[in-house]
Amino acid sequence: MSTSKRRERELAERERLIVTAARDLAEAQGWDAVTTRRLAEIIEYSQPVLYSHFKGKDAIMAAVAVEGCAELAVLLRAARTGAADGVAALAAVAHAYTDFAEQRPALYEAIFALAVGLPFATPAAPAPLQEAFGELLEVVRPLVGDDDLGVRTEVFWASLHGLATLMRDGRLLPDGREQRLAVLLDRFGD
Repeated sequence: MSTSKRRERELAERERLIVTAARDLAEAQGWDAVTTRRLAEIIEYSQPVLYSHFKGKDAIMAAVAVEGCAELAVLLRAARTGAADGVAALAAVAHAYTDFAEQRPALYEAIFALAVGLPFATPAAPAPLQEAFGELLEVVRPLVGDDDLGVRTEVFWASLHGLATLMRDGRLLPDGREQRLAVLLDRFGD
């Protein structure tokens, strides 16, 4: 292996280590606990090494958000394609989305709540962001066709996001989750 290839691999591995450490720390203690100093201690590299990969915490959170969107897209695709029909797919995607938000609260927060400097809803958005939204588009399409597909998908997504955020923040009773999703799905499927 050439020296340059080895160096590229080492840089990618170190970047992956930084992102993983940030995710783990945020899930355990929240994003306020994630600092370049703490990350440097965790990965056993100096802060300047972190800065050679990322400009700062915001850039690290953006990398976490992109990675999280890639994971979300995979989950949504599996839920959508594993369903028997369009209505079942909508329900499966709604559950997969809210499960993701509940099971990975810091990751969900990095993607959808924190200012991470990523372009959303534009062609300049990173591919994983477009893929996650694309899965929502594809689950809505069989139920509404192409008529106002983008707007209807945004309303579905906004509804899921609102429910997920309110549940995560303890603003809604946890035992009403299934009923709320059923009401959304019933209203949206009409």
